[in-house]
Parts: sequence; structure tokens; C-alpha cells
Amino acid sequence: MPACQPCTTTPAADDHRPRPPRRPDRGFRVHPADLSASISVFLIALPLSLGIALATGAPLQAGLVAAAVGGVAGLLGGSPLQVSGPAAGLTVITADLIQRYGWRATCAITVVAGLAQLALAAVRVARSALAVSPAIVHGMLAGIGVTIALAQLHIVLGGTPHSSAVGNVRALPAQLAHVHPAALSVSAVTIALLLAWPRIPGNTGRALRKVPAALASVVAATVVAVLAGLSLPRVDLPSWSSHALPALPEGTIPGIAAAVLTITLVTSVQSLLSAIAVDKLVAARKDARPTVHRSDLDRELAGQGAANVVSGALGGLPVAGVAVRSTANVKAGGVSRHSTMLHGLWVAVAALLLPPVLGLIPLAALAALVMVVGVQMVNLTHLRSVRRNREILVYAVTTTAVVFTDVLAGVAIGVAVAVAVALHRLTRTRITMEKRDGIHRVRVRGQLTFLAVPRLSRALAQLPHGVDAVVELDGSFMDHAAFEALHDWQAAHETQGGTVEFTGRSGGRIAEPASESHACCRPWTPWRNHHCGEHPAAEGEQRPGRRRHQLASGLSSFQRNTAPLLRGELARLAREGQRPSQLFLTCTDSRLVTSMITASGPGDLFTVRNMGNLVPLTDEETVDDSVAAAIEYAVDVLRVDSITVCGHSDCAAMEALLNAPPDGTGATTPLRRWLRHGRPSLERMRSRRHAWARISGRLPVDAVEQLGLTNVVQQLEHLRAHESVARRLADGTLQLHGMFFHVGEAQAYLLTGGEGPDRIDDVFDRVAPVPPTEGTPARPTAA
Repeated sequence: MPACQPCTTTPAADDHRPRPPRRPDRGFRVHPADLSASISVFLIALPLSLGIALATGAPLQAGLVAAAVGGVAGLLGGSPLQVSGPAAGLTVITADLIQRYGWRATCAITVVAGLAQLALAAVRVARSALAVSPAIVHGMLAGIGVTIALAQLHIVLGGTPHSSAVGNVRALPAQLAHVHPAALSVSAVTIALLLAWPRIPGNTGRALRKVPAALASVVAATVVAVLAGLSLPRVDLPSWSSHALPALPEGTIPGIAAAVLTITLVTSVQSLLSAIAVDKLVAARKDARPTVHRSDLDRELAGQGAANVVSGALGGLPVAGVAVRSTANVKAGGVSRHSTMLHGLWVAVAALLLPPVLGLIPLAALAALVMVVGVQMVNLTHLRSVRRNREILVYAVTTTAVVFTDVLAGVAIGVAVAVAVALHRLTRTRITMEKRDGIHRVRVRGQLTFLAVPRLSRALAQLPHGVDAVVELDGSFMDHAAFEALHDWQAAHETQGGTVEFTGRSGGRIAEPASESHACCRPWTPWRNHHCGEHPAAEGEQRPGRRRHQLASGLSSFQRNTAPLLRGELARLAREGQRPSQLFLTCTDSRLVTSMITASGPGDLFTVRNMGNLVPLTDEETVDDSVAAAIEYAVDVLRVDSITVCGHSDCAAMEALLNAPPDGTGATTPLRRWLRHGRPSLERMRSRRHAWARISGRLPVDAVEQLGLTNVVQQLEHLRAHESVARRLADGTLQLHGMFFHVGEAQAYLLTGGEGPDRIDDVFDRVAPVPPTEGTPARPTAA
């Protein structure tokens, strides 16, 4: 049932606006998938939390506290499936702070860093943190991973790590000469199982992999150590009554401020990047699970800040969103924030009830686990991506600087190198010339800025007058000075009898910018109803003194500009037949151009349009067979994967429905007879059994918008009553979606509330713009 919103005014008795219902009592219901996912994440988090605490030099209980408090971030954060807790990426930073200020002061620094995150979330700067180059972020994590691995290697060999990566490297030969056989044996068992566990073949492997590799390896190493009677340092959890709480740090204010800034930036960036990665994982799931909302990054930052305040106050490690546990949560089938909250609860229960069991774990096994995690932080996939984008220098410098200095200094050096590389690319332009088949070709590689204009002008001036010239532009940026230089040379060259064609790297022709006199002659001109005024027609298309019909002009423009681009695709569709992936049911309003707002092309959508985007019920006396026939054809014959019902703002059909006289009164017209199919939407809006739908977290601005939103939800219910739709839904081969397009904002909203009778919210969330995927060519549209 939709969530209720309070109403601030009481409508008059004759007012058609609805009264909002009371908020229903939701209670606390846990989806079975969340319960199983929380247990899987808990089994991964328990050994990792102890290992990370060991690597930082903090009390081992601090790792359990941070893992348990991660449930606070799950409760308050904006990424429902992201799991928070002690992160390996913070190990080096935390270890350095403990050595400088002590453990209790580090807890206080964590509290202040959490408050700083709350302040950043309040001013809504979460997305600004994502402006950091991925090469810097991946380089920072790789540097931290190298530092962790070098430190834990000493514990694996039975020794004690040093305070810096350089110190650990220098001491490694001496440590290799004095290896502790028991520690090395336990570590070898741990590492072997960690690496082999995911690769066990067959049904046995599938069954065993239900137990996380981290837990299996630590348990196996512990069993080996106990059965063999090995004398090794083990987990020592002192009484919770002696647990250390925060104390004010002693040191210089700039040093403490730098510590707070480091914790704030690293935890924030890591958490936000992890949240975005979780969204991608959720979007890639193809099973029919309840809808998971996309991450609200500002709310996620606030949730992380609250978790750090609580963790620091309780004597825990800094908290951040962690990719490994979050990925496990998604793959284990988590569907809501309950899975992340419950995982924190299980960690707390284990910390209180299982100290005797945890006390059997050898520290060498935890060190081996964390060492492998550190090595895996040097991610080969990230490295290939950075290399492909020509940012390997930034990555390498950041990694090296983090290893040899510290995280904050390393990131600062990485940012400086990234800026230098960007400036170098912006000013580096290669211009070459050749003559082939009688055509003079000028190739321009790199960005075209005013700095390259002198060289560009000299190169273009070398072309003979009156020749055919092709200018190939291979770059993503051209400033105004370069554009003017190209435009002026083109005009002069064509005046002297030559021809000029601009192409991209692939050879595709780049359209010439229209002059002011033709500024209104664009493919979207008919959508503006030719308010830009008169414009001359193309040569040979219009007789003097005779004005062409707008539709004929648009058809001529299509045949000239768009048809050549689409002819091959339409020929394929003519041969193979239509195979649309979606039935799109929307209103007849002329402002809704479905291909434009969905970025779709020929053959993508099977579209049905009617007044008010209505789906008549099949059991009504005056059923409309045209809509039902289209639904049956799309679902049973075309086998579409989904059906979308799209409403819109300022809908005349909804306004007419609101102002319609009571049943049986007034003149009967075709429009009023049709709008009878929308009365269930009107009744739903006025009913106290249903809560108002919300649009992007706010109430609708008026009754027309409210009815438009409610109508989308109601028509989805009508769709479920169609026999063919119900059958496909039961098979899990069809999905239903609700959509609302705000005309004035040019903004699309998607219905993200749950499905079925257990729906909690009817919330329409804003669809954010997403940059095109690298390497994906732009597809011509019918516009």
C-alpha cells in the first residue's frame, strides 16, 4: 500500500481534491532473502573485521564494534544494499594515527570525521567527491594494498611488522632468515584455501561455495592449529568492561585537522564509489526480485557520518562502505537495507557470545587473510581500465607516493600529476597532411584550443586553392578560437572554388554548423511549430511565392537527412519483422514524443496511445477491445519483455476526469464515455484505503498531477487483470513499469515502489542522466 502524506488543508465539501489517508502501520517485516544474505555477509565480515583490526594495531574488539555499527549506516544510509564496516582501505591511515596519537585519540578523530561527513551531506556535496579521477582512487587503493601486504607478510612469517612500507621492505631479508614454521604453516593453509575455494569444480564446489572463502580458510587454519597443538599467538578479546573509549588527542591542531581530513575524504570517496558499484550490480540482476532504489549519495554520506560518530564513540575503527561485503550482499539476494542491518546485529551477538571460540583463531591466519585482501586491492581490471584510458602515469605515481609517504600526501601528489597530464593533453595537438586520390587530407589529433590555432592556420594555408580537402578531427574538445579559424578558412577556401569536408576519426562526416539564417532549420523545428519565423527552403524544393505545407516540409527533411541513416536498419526490420522489447502505453498528448524521451529507435517500442493512457478492465460492460487487442498481441505474439504505462503532467484527460459530473448526469459524449475507464483511478485517489503517490520525495503540486500519478498505478493494476499479462507475470517472463513525464521540467520519473499487494510505497523517482558508455556508438533517431 502506498505511503501516506499528511495534508495541510481541509478541502471544502464540494471540492474534488482528495483527502490524504492515514499512514499505514508498516511494522518490521524481513524478507527471507534479506535474512539469508545477512548471514552470508556476517560470515565474511567476522574474520575480516578481526584481521583489519589486527593490521591497524587497534584492539581486536574495535573491528567487531565497527562491523556491528555498520548496521547504522545500513539503517540511515542512502544505498540500501551497501554493507559498511571496517575497511582495508583505511588500514594504513588508522595504523599511522594510532602510532601518532594512540588508540583512544584515534577514536575521537573518527568521531570528528563522522561529524564532518554529516556536514558535507547537509550541504549536498556527495557527487562532488566523485570528481576525483578513478586513476587516483584506484592508485590510492593499490598503494594501501601494497602497504598492507608488506606489513602482514611479517606476521605471516612469524615476525612483527614495522611502521612503514619502506621499513618492512628493508627488514624482509632478516625476517626470511628467521621464519617461524608454525606461523608459516597456518598462513599457508589460509592462503591456499582462500585461492582454491572459488575454483573447486563441479557440484561439490557449488555446495562448498555457499560458505564464504574467508570463513572457510580461517576455520580450517584454526582447526589445523588446534589439532596439531601449535604454539601461536591467538585472538585475545579482553572483557568488554575494560574496552577503551575515546579521549581527546594531544598534538598540534594542523596535524589533528589533517588526520580528520584524511579519514573524512578516504571514507567518503570509498563509500560513494562503492555505492555506485552496488547500483551497477543491482541493475545487472535479472531475477524477479523486489525493486531496489538507486543510491541517494547525500543520504549515504550522512549515514556513513552517523556510523563513524557511533563507532568512534564506542571505541571502534573508522567505518566505510566496502565493496567485497556489498558484492556478497547483492549476490546473496539481498533486497533491502534489512540485510545490512541484520549483519551488524549478528556481529554484535557474536562479539558478546563467542569470545571463547574466537580466542582459538591464530593471528597468523588473520594476517594471511588480510595480506591476500591487500594483494587483491591491486586490481588488474582497474589497471587495464586505467591503461586503456591513458592514465597509467597518474595511477603509478599515486600508488608509489602512497607507499613511500602516506595516503593524504600520495593523493595530493596524484591530483597534481592528473592536473598536469590533463593540461598536457589539452595543449598537445598533432597536425599532419597528405594527398591521396587527388584529395588533400589534414589530420588533427588532440584537443583544438587557441594554443593550436597558429599551427593549424599555417597547415591549412599550405593547401592549394580550389582543391578538394578533408579535415579529420580526432579530439573531444574544440574551443571558440579554433572553431572560428576553421570556419573562416572553410569560407575562404570554398570561395576560391574548393570543397571542404569535416570528418571524425572513423571517417564519418561531421555536419556543418548552420548559419544564422538557417538557425531554425533543425530536425526539431516542427516541434516548436515554426515560431522561429520564415526560413528559405532548400534549392529546388519550393516554388517562388508558394509556401509549402509544414507536414510536407517535415517529410522532405526526413527523406533528405534521416532516411539515409535509417534505411539499412529499416530494411533489416522489413526482412526479419518487428521484435520490440517493450509495450509502451501512453497518452495521446502531442508533447509526449516517445522515441525522444526513451531514446529509442525503429523496432524498439510497440506503442499504444489513448486519452489518459487508460487500460480498460476486461470485465467492464463497455470494454474497449482495441487496447485489449494491442496488449494481447504484444504479450502473446510479440513476446515483449516489459510493459510501461506512462502518464504525464498537465494531462487534459485527468483534468476532464476531475471535473466530470457524477455518474448518469450531463451529456453523453465519446470523450466522457471513454473517461469512464478512468473512474477507478479517481476513486483510488479519493479513497482513504490508499495513500497518495509521491514524486521524487514530494507531494504532487495539485489534484491533476496527483490523479496523473495515481492513474499510472491504477492502470498497472488493470494490466494485471488481463489474462495474457497475468500468465506471463506468473511465469516470471514479463515486467510491469510505471512512468511519469513532467512536461514543464522535461524530466522522467520511474515508479520505484514494491510490486503486488505488499507494496509499501508508490514513489516516482527522478531518472538521472547517465553518460554514454565508452565505445557505444550513437544511434540515429527518428528525430
